[in-house]
Amino acid sequence: MWDERYTHAAATGSTVWSKGPNAWIESTICPLPPGRAVDLAAGEGRNALWLASRGWAVTAVDFSAAGLAIGQARAAELGLDIDWVVADATAWVAPEPVDLVVIAYLQLPKDELARAVANAAASLAHGGTLAMIGHDRDNLERGVGGPQNPLILHDVAELRTAATGLDIVECAQIERPVDGGVAIDTILLARKA
Repeated sequence: MWDERYTHAAATGSTVWSKGPNAWIESTICPLPPGRAVDLAAGEGRNALWLASRGWAVTAVDFSAAGLAIGQARAAELGLDIDWVVADATAWVAPEPVDLVVIAYLQLPKDELARAVANAAASLAHGGTLAMIGHDRDNLERGVGGPQNPLILHDVAELRTAATGLDIVECAQIERPVDGGVAIDTILLARKA
């Protein structure tokens, strides 16, 4: 389904997601010095492209080759060097430790999401940062947009449990302004001790 969505977007000259980075990711990562980063479940690579433009050595990972192809074309246009890897976020671990893993809107059932978070944690170097944002389950009742399947929506307690072994800096619900109202997201910012 994702390959189909990305292929259609590319054929019409549009995008599935915005071209700029996620606002929370941007504000959270800006203070960090550049290093090695992974954009896990990168889609079209909007966060990977932004990170690379700020001097990070980036690997963008997604199971959709069509989504990554869009990001790869944008990177070429911008003169950015990014490693593009087609892989499943619930199974992929970085071959070398990285300083940052970004996960934006990877909406999976609880057990699969926990595997992706565990792989992200395993990919981090000591002192490395995990920055994650996704649609919260409360968005169904109090928010606008996003997936409508409660089984793939995030929950603060579930993310805290998934991040076992990391030092949690923040794990909370946040409100995100969108057309037509406010969306409810869950954020997780954690570090590997």
